[in-house]
Amino acid sequence: MRASGVSVGGVCRFGVLAFALFLAACGGHGGGGGGGGNPPNNPPPPATGTLALFAGNLNGPGTADGSGAAAQFNRPQSIAVDSAGNVYVADTTNRTIRKITPAGAVSTLAGSPGVAGIADGSGAAASFGWPTGVATDSAGNVYVADFLYNTIRKITPAGVVSTLAGKPAATGSADGTGAAARFNGPGGVATDSAGNVYVPDTFSNTIRKITPAGTVSTLAGTAGVTGSADGSGAAASFNVPIGVATDSAGNVYVAERVNSTIRKITPAGVVSTLAGSARFIGSADGSGAAARFNWPVGVATDSAGNVYVADTNSSTIRKITPAGVVSTLAGFADIGSADGNAAEAQFSSPQGVSTDSAGNVYVADTYNHTIRKITPVGMVSTLAGTAGVAGSADGSGSAARFNYPCGVATDSAGNVYVADTVNFTIRKITPAGVVSTLAGTAGVAGSDDGSAGFFGSAATFNYPHGVATDGAGDVYVADTENSTIRKISPAGTVSTLAGTAGVPGAANGSGAAARFASPMGVATDKAGNVYVADAGGPTIRKITRAGVVSTFAGSGATYGSTDGTGASAQFDQPHGVATDSAGNVYVADTENNTIRKVTPAGVVSTVSGVTGQFGFTPGPLPGLLAQRPLGVAISGNAVYIVMANGVAVIQLDP
Repeated sequence: MRASGVSVGGVCRFGVLAFALFLAACGGHGGGGGGGGNPPNNPPPPATGTLALFAGNLNGPGTADGSGAAAQFNRPQSIAVDSAGNVYVADTTNRTIRKITPAGAVSTLAGSPGVAGIADGSGAAASFGWPTGVATDSAGNVYVADFLYNTIRKITPAGVVSTLAGKPAATGSADGTGAAARFNGPGGVATDSAGNVYVPDTFSNTIRKITPAGTVSTLAGTAGVTGSADGSGAAASFNVPIGVATDSAGNVYVAERVNSTIRKITPAGVVSTLAGSARFIGSADGSGAAARFNWPVGVATDSAGNVYVADTNSSTIRKITPAGVVSTLAGFADIGSADGNAAEAQFSSPQGVSTDSAGNVYVADTYNHTIRKITPVGMVSTLAGTAGVAGSADGSGSAARFNYPCGVATDSAGNVYVADTVNFTIRKITPAGVVSTLAGTAGVAGSDDGSAGFFGSAATFNYPHGVATDGAGDVYVADTENSTIRKISPAGTVSTLAGTAGVPGAANGSGAAARFASPMGVATDKAGNVYVADAGGPTIRKITRAGVVSTFAGSGATYGSTDGTGASAQFDQPHGVATDSAGNVYVADTENNTIRKVTPAGVVSTVSGVTGQFGFTPGPLPGLLAQRPLGVAISGNAVYIVMANGVAVIQLDP
C-alpha cells in the first residue's frame, strides 16, 4: 500500500473522524503499489477526464455487499489497491473492511457491520472499533489503523485478523514489539516494498514505523511536542499528522492536518516541508511554501513521484510534482465565511452553538476560526476572529485569533465562553467583543489543575471540545483527549471534576474513579447537574454537584439508534448536549443524524431526523437534518442545531 487517508476530527475529534472523504489513489504507487490493469474480461475504465461510480449507492449509507451500485457503504474513510487490482476500503461507520474486485463486486473482508470491538479472528468473527486507515503489501496482506482502540491490525489474504502492534484501548506513545507498543489515535497507515508499516500517530504528533516482525519505533517527531519544525528524527515536529504514503524510493509523505502542510521524510528520517506553510491555510496553487492547503487529510503517490492530496476543507484534490509545484487537480470550495442574512451567510464546519436570553445564537465556526452571532431575525455577523486566520491572540473583534474553536456557551451576563480546541485554552468574550484567555496556555497541552497568575494560567487542557456554564458562574469543560470533565471557578481556578487524565473508559463513580471515553459536549441544568455527551461511550452521562458520575442514557457497549429508557437506548457518537427548563436533555446524535430527547426519567425519544438519512427538509417533524448534527442549544421553545454549513431550528410545542 502506498497511500492512506483518514478523516479524523484530531481536532474536534469525532468531528474530525466525520469527514467522509476518501482519496481514490489508483495506479503507480498511489493506493497500493500499482494498479492491476484491466484484464480482458473486465469492463474498461471511463474515458480520461470523466468521473464514474465504481461501487456504492449515492442515495444513502448502508452495509450491503453486491456489485457496483447495489453495494452500500457507511462513511468509508480510506482506500487502498493491491497488485491484482482489488480495492480495499476502511468502511469506518460500518466498522468493517470491504473488498472490491476489479469488476466492481463488493464483499466484506473482515468485521461485522455495526459491531464495535477488538476481537481478532477470521472474517465476521473479527471486530474493529473505528477503522480509519487501510493499506496493502506485496504479499496481499491488508493493514488497518484502528483509531478508536489505538492498534494496527493485519488481515491475511484468507481474511484472518490479528493485532500487529498496540494494546487495545491503551493510549500512549511507547515503542516496543507487538502489544508492548502504544499509540495515541493512529490516523492512517502505509507500507513500503520491504514490508514495513508507517503510521501517523495523530495525537502523539509522531510518525511511527513497524517492521514485519511487529517492532515499533518512532521515525520522526517527539510524543507530546506540537510544532512544524523540519529536521532529523526527534528534532522534527508535527501538528496532527493524519495521512501517510510512501514512494518507491522509500520516502514517506505525511498530510499534516493542523499545520496544513505536506511533509516528506527520507529513509534516513530527515523531515522537510514539501509544500505549504505551517498554519497558513488556504487553497492557493504554487511552488513549495507559496502553496496553501486547508486541513489536508489523505495523501498518495504515483510511479512518477507525484503526490496527490485530499485537501479536505477546500473540497479539492491537489497534485504536487516531485519539484514541489502544487496545482488543483479537481474540485472547488463550496463553503465560506460570508456574513449577512441567513440565506446568504456561509460557515465552514461549525462545531459548537449556544444561545443567550435575548435569543441570539452564537456559533463556533470551527474551520473559519471565528465566533459568529445570529440575531433573532436571522442576521449573521462575525463576533470575534478573522475568517481563515488561525492564532491565539487576545483582543477585540477581528483582532482576536482562535485555533479551531469547537465549543461555545454563554452566561447570564452575556459573556461568551469558547473551547479553543487546538490552542488548548478556554477563551472569554465580553458582550463588547473583547476576547481574553480564561484558562490554559496557547500551544501547551496537558492536564494540570491550577489558577491564573501573573505569568498566565497554570492549568492545561488537551483538545477541549465542549463548554458550559451554570448559575453560580462556574464553567465546565469537556477535556476530550484527557477524558475528563474540568471545572473553572469564577476566580479562574481549574479543577478536575470527574475522570482521570489519560485513562479512558466507561466506569461510573465519584470524581477520579469515574471514566469517560471521549467526552465531546457538556451542559448543565438548574439544579447544578452536568450532562456529558460521551461520544466514544456512546452514552449520555450525568455528574452531580458532588462529582458523582452515572450513565443517564445509552449503553456503553453498543452503538445504535434505539429509543427507550436508560441503558436500553442507543446512540452513535453523540457530540452535542443541551438542557431545557423542564430538565429534559437534547442530544445531537451525530452519526445517527438525529436530535434525541431524554426526559428527567431517562426516557429517550427521537425528536427530529431519520437515522442514517441525509438531507434537509423544512416542515413538520421528524423531517431530515443536513448531514451530521454537531451541536445543540435551547432557547425557550426553540432547539438550535449546528450542522456542517449552517444552523437549523426546531420549534417545539409550548
